[in-house]
Amino acid sequence: MLARHSSEEPGMSHHDTTLTPQSRGTSSSEVPFEAGELFFSRTDKRGVIQEGNSTFRRIAGYQWEELKGAPHKLVRHPDMPKGVFQLMWDRFGRGEKVVAYVKNRAKDGRFYWVIALSWPIAEGYISTRIKPMSPLHAKVEAIYKTLRTAEQEEGITPAESAERLLEAICGLGFSDYDAFMGHALRQELECNSKATRTTLGPMQQRFFAMYDTILELGEEVEGLVDVIRAIRTVPMNMRILASRLENVGGPISAISVNYSQMLEEMSTWIKDFAVGPDCTFARIRGQILRGQLLVCAMDIQGRMVEAFENDIAAAPDKAALQSDRAGLLREAENFHEEAQEALKIIEKEVRRLSRSVLDMKRYVTGLSSTRMMCKIESATLGDSDTALAGIVEQLDERQNEIERRLARVVEMNTNIQGHSAMLRTIA
Repeated sequence: MLARHSSEEPGMSHHDTTLTPQSRGTSSSEVPFEAGELFFSRTDKRGVIQEGNSTFRRIAGYQWEELKGAPHKLVRHPDMPKGVFQLMWDRFGRGEKVVAYVKNRAKDGRFYWVIALSWPIAEGYISTRIKPMSPLHAKVEAIYKTLRTAEQEEGITPAESAERLLEAICGLGFSDYDAFMGHALRQELECNSKATRTTLGPMQQRFFAMYDTILELGEEVEGLVDVIRAIRTVPMNMRILASRLENVGGPISAISVNYSQMLEEMSTWIKDFAVGPDCTFARIRGQILRGQLLVCAMDIQGRMVEAFENDIAAAPDKAALQSDRAGLLREAENFHEEAQEALKIIEKEVRRLSRSVLDMKRYVTGLSSTRMMCKIESATLGDSDTALAGIVEQLDERQNEIERRLARVVEMNTNIQGHSAMLRTIA
């Protein structure tokens, strides 16, 4: 269990009140730094700084003697909501990674923003950080301001603030905080690569392509849901028409029963595939997001390892930094292995989807038969009743849309399978 008050940031020792932000003056100016500059720090389980790279020291404005052995609270900015740190420590307590935008404070009172990737290790915690540059940063900053105001003026607790943070993140369109992390780290890494004129690796590009594809697939499935919902009134209209036609309405009534059964089967298929947190679509999307986060983390760790070379060359005591460099390489390998695990699940689920689509195609074939029977009955009635002709026209339109969207689902599922196969060769 973490020996930590939940309102404290990682690295904040609750019994240490030295060098608090309030004792260092205030400033509204920002510490400038380049997109290619990466931060690294490692703390023990109490959150006390054990190691930090030259970028962290320079931007924070401290000598190493001031940082080593100090709580990470040293760079805490008073604008940061306590709920963010509550969320961090909750995730750390479950052994989970955290990606979060963080506003820090330098020794001279100036501020600087980072997007931090942090995770627990056996000895404590590691955090690597890059400069945030995507439009998402501004949206999160606005959320933070609202949360901090609520903490100060309404007196909400850190736990309540964390809950509001999660609600606000969902309000941005993310299903949960994990989805936000995968999206945020990708956006920032893409902006960072553009600013530094570096190229993302093939693993990153393939996972990004899979994620974009699964989002498109989700849109098509939503369209299928809407179409099926729209034609659920057709059997009822058929029954009404059959009752009005009396003796000659028997065949139409029988068709409506068959049609209702097929729609129920299609609705069940849609529910299994696209509804709820444990549906096939959610599992595929969740694992793609997980993999996306991990390959982004791999990229950042690779850049951090390269940045360590200069620090090691200039350090009088190279042993500690060499150890941390080796540790980052091990963590990058761990991320790689986790990404491979996610890929296995993705492949399993897309194969399941491929088999499931065959069932849906059978339902569509059944709809075609029903539509043909309706056309025959409509021709039998001739001009005596135009209502059935209208139903047939509606069936034509809706079934064409179902077939079109289902074909797109098949196409995009095949694309995901192709990307995952390529990732296997890359790995």
